[in-house]
Amino acid sequence: DVTEIEEKEAQAKEEEQIMKEQELSNLLHEKRYLKALGLAISLDRPHTVLMVIKAILKEPEGRKHLQENIVRLRKDQKEAVLAFLVTWNTNSRNCHEAQAVMETLLKHEAPDTLLQFSGIKSAVESLLPYT
Repeated sequence: DVTEIEEKEAQAKEEEQIMKEQELSNLLHEKRYLKALGLAISLDRPHTVLMVIKAILKEPEGRKHLQENIVRLRKDQKEAVLAFLVTWNTNSRNCHEAQAVMETLLKHEAPDTLLQFSGIKSAVESLLPYT
């Protein structure tokens, strides 16, 4: 019978999720935005990533801090943010943050690098009508 083992695994995953949520909350409170972005991306939480970006932009010199943080993300994290911002851009409440991230990616990534992102073609096609 593997029911007990499966229940323990599910409980362990739930506990790990709660710990990560608490860590994310602490990072935001401490204004450690790069780590908060990385954790929110790894948890696959587009709304949380958006909240982190909004928090960064509320800071004095927010655009500069946003650029510094986005540039320091790994390629796979940038790809995830690109996928998230396609959705954000369709909503007028979130389009400014999406455009700020897009501007950073376009300014700091070489065109050849952007072309290597997974899903770049569909992202561009989805962004064009709203941008």
